[in-house]
Amino acid sequence: MALISSDRLRFPCEPWKLVESIHVPGDAGTLETLFSLGNGHLGIRGAHWAGADAELPGTFINGFHETWDIKHAENAYGFARTGQRIVYVPDANNFNVVIDGEQLSLTESAVQNYRRSIDFATGVYECAVTWECRSGAIVTTLERRAVGIDSRGSLGIELSLTADRQVSADITSLVINRQDQPVEDHSAHDPRRSGRHAGRVLLPLHLQGSDGSLRMAWETAESRQRIGMAVDHWISAEGQPFETVVGEDESTVRYVMAVNEGETFRLEKSVSYVVNSADASESDPGEILASDAELGLVPFDALLAEGTAHYRDYWSTADITIGGQPEQQQAVRWSLFQLAQATARAGVAGIPAKGVSGSGYEGHYFWDQEVYLLPYLTYTNPAAARQVLESRHAMLPDARIRAKELSVDGALFPWRTINGLEASAYYAAGTAQFHIAAAISFAANRYQWASGDASFRAEVGADLLIETARMWASLGFFGKDGLFHIHGVTGPDEYTAVVNDNLYTNVMARFNLRAAAALEHPDVPDTERMVWQQAAARMSLPYDPDMEIYSQDNDFMTLEPWDWNTPKSKYPLLLNFHPLVIYRHQVLKQADTVLAMFLQWQDFTAEEKQRAFDFYDPITTGDSTLSACVQGIMAAEVGYSDVALKHFTEALFIDLDNTHHNTVDGVHIASTGGIWSSLVCGFAGMRDQGQVPHFDPRLPAEWDSLSFRLKIRGRLLSVELRAGSISLALVPDSGSPGLGSDAGSAPLEVSVRGQRVVVGVETVTVPLDEVPVPAPSVFPSLFPTAGLPVIGSARV
Repeated sequence: MALISSDRLRFPCEPWKLVESIHVPGDAGTLETLFSLGNGHLGIRGAHWAGADAELPGTFINGFHETWDIKHAENAYGFARTGQRIVYVPDANNFNVVIDGEQLSLTESAVQNYRRSIDFATGVYECAVTWECRSGAIVTTLERRAVGIDSRGSLGIELSLTADRQVSADITSLVINRQDQPVEDHSAHDPRRSGRHAGRVLLPLHLQGSDGSLRMAWETAESRQRIGMAVDHWISAEGQPFETVVGEDESTVRYVMAVNEGETFRLEKSVSYVVNSADASESDPGEILASDAELGLVPFDALLAEGTAHYRDYWSTADITIGGQPEQQQAVRWSLFQLAQATARAGVAGIPAKGVSGSGYEGHYFWDQEVYLLPYLTYTNPAAARQVLESRHAMLPDARIRAKELSVDGALFPWRTINGLEASAYYAAGTAQFHIAAAISFAANRYQWASGDASFRAEVGADLLIETARMWASLGFFGKDGLFHIHGVTGPDEYTAVVNDNLYTNVMARFNLRAAAALEHPDVPDTERMVWQQAAARMSLPYDPDMEIYSQDNDFMTLEPWDWNTPKSKYPLLLNFHPLVIYRHQVLKQADTVLAMFLQWQDFTAEEKQRAFDFYDPITTGDSTLSACVQGIMAAEVGYSDVALKHFTEALFIDLDNTHHNTVDGVHIASTGGIWSSLVCGFAGMRDQGQVPHFDPRLPAEWDSLSFRLKIRGRLLSVELRAGSISLALVPDSGSPGLGSDAGSAPLEVSVRGQRVVVGVETVTVPLDEVPVPAPSVFPSLFPTAGLPVIGSARV
């Protein structure tokens, strides 16, 4: 059942906020994700402050993780050896509020009014509750939270309280080590969810506190990472805390006082985190860490100012507006807000699949960041895009070692990782996805193309392109047919694993080889360049002449079709069928061949794209949250406007409506990146890495308009679509310093449906003809379902 979109009384549609106006038990974990705050480095889930009202509260720091030895039931050479899992850092968002002897909680207390929100324009979480206390007092609590932007390790929490009569207030502020609390290991039932460690993870190094101030530090038991934490409290009333207690798993600061009628009691909680790796030379590392954390303490008002300034600048570039669709507009802004929260201050680090909003997928970095997130970053925050690519470049030493383990040259990047080592214990859906190498090279090439960053290619880009090209050249081989084949790989569709000549893999490897061969680099000899050129030119691309479509791999068209009478309760298939059952059927978890045709748009004809979409779309389950956005983009290009809008809407509400039933573990950040691509690349038809930026718009008939901005080569390009036209203009004085281009407002040449247009600061409007809806493809009939019933029906 839908959540946000199904109850607009509870979740009113506001353009710049997500609002919950009625508290209803049962959705706490999902809403903790939807109301989370973050800055790419530090994240805090949107849990209520009372422990009884929270389901899966927590605070996370990007990259702060614990390791363990992976135990394989049957071992083999080259298997991943070390697991990695993001750690719940000590959590400051906890209060016990006792009024006249009654502990307030949404679970047990009477609530008169309730409203909480997260403000996209300022980055502030706010929750106001009016309580009818058993003593007869009417008490209102207001909690506000903000994470730092300039001070990225800082968190501020403000709790205020007012009453209609004098009340006795007993308020305890808590810091809780949630990582070492006894919690169910959800991954035993769902591999998408995070597991738990058997032993203690956070070992105390330094525990000190007095007069409302806490200075603490811990070290992870195995990875030997360290975290320091400083917490200060300030109250609006006179007096000192009743007590300050420090412990390795729970620390408290307690205030006991009378709050008079009409007065507002305010408690500010300033929190700062610092992380680093172990250094044996330090005599008292815990005290040093706690002192460093103390330097990062920032007053609450200052954090509010940081957030307001940051989001003012962010939305001036990143906002995307849809005319006449308020509910979709709110959902788009929530998605863009989540993208900002997952990336803004990540630094030279990867972007976890759940950002810093939850522990799902163990906090790992996947190919998601290059294919689904870096398009958004490249065109809205190029400096951040470069940092993500630099984080991949920093993994090259480990990637070269991993390549040797897999008997290939160059570099082999891990399928899922935090620290640069492969953490996927199931190689068929992990290491076999060699296509991550092409995703990284593709993202590097896109960034170079879009930014004009001259230093990037020499410093980072060339290494990524060359080392991945070497991997492809050694992984594949020239067969007796004269073609270049790549065998034993898994493409994006994880329902078809370890195959020969996966089309997506081969198409993207071809791009990778071509881009590397085009480099003029002293480390690339002519003989190696020639091999790359020939491998690209002779790349095997499976094609079925009977169906007249590109096959997902060499054997896909020979597989047994899936039984589409399978009840909905059996989806997602990965939770209900053994992998071998899924692998031997024609069924997709997510777009694969269709994704290849989107990314390598110039390599396929319009007819080839349409026939591929017509064949693969109906047999794609959408069990992956990465699929709907891609299917929508290609439906728009093909001309299926209704289908495109359906897929887009599905993608838009994946988390807001919890359609995959695992939003509790964090925002599907790659899917929110796919929303950006759906709007810019789908409905606006933007394609890049050609001679010039290209637009082929497909504005839905239901929309009045679509507008957005793109940072391209030091310029800020404004784009607006309306029925029958596209308008383009450069925003004056929009140069992006430090990106190798000082073009500023110099004219930019673009293509609109093949027509070259020179765009300057004056708006250029290009008329557009309506796109005809093509006739659907007709394929040779196949037997309708799988299994013995088909055979039985054929008997005479």
